[in-house]
Amino acid sequence: MNINLNSTANIEPLRATYTSEEQRLKGARQLQNAFQDFVGKSFYGEMMKSMRSTLGEPAYFNGGNAEKIFQQQLDHQLADEMTKSNAGDLAGAMFKRQFPKEAALLDKVNKPSAASLTDLSSLRRR
Repeated sequence: MNINLNSTANIEPLRATYTSEEQRLKGARQLQNAFQDFVGKSFYGEMMKSMRSTLGEPAYFNGGNAEKIFQQQLDHQLADEMTKSNAGDLAGAMFKRQFPKEAALLDKVNKPSAASLTDLSSLRRR
């Protein structure tokens, strides 16, 4: 196998070197999404697996191997949906602890403005 060193220009390095703040922000968001996805699917997948293991097989109307496969696929889909709905709450503190630089960057960008309509404490009577 011949390797052409001129064709390796499109290969991305394992550790990306960001040149602009926008690229750093994009990388931090991708990392946060991947981390939330991993944590959510791992946690909820194992939870569903543990829940299914507590149930015994019914004496009647047992679907056999096909039912087991269907239940595994259903559990996978349920874990995906639970991950999408609230994995950010579950993985937020872990992300801040594991990746403090990226978390600080995202917090700085996502920080609300000083006086927003949702912040009622900034409103005063005149």
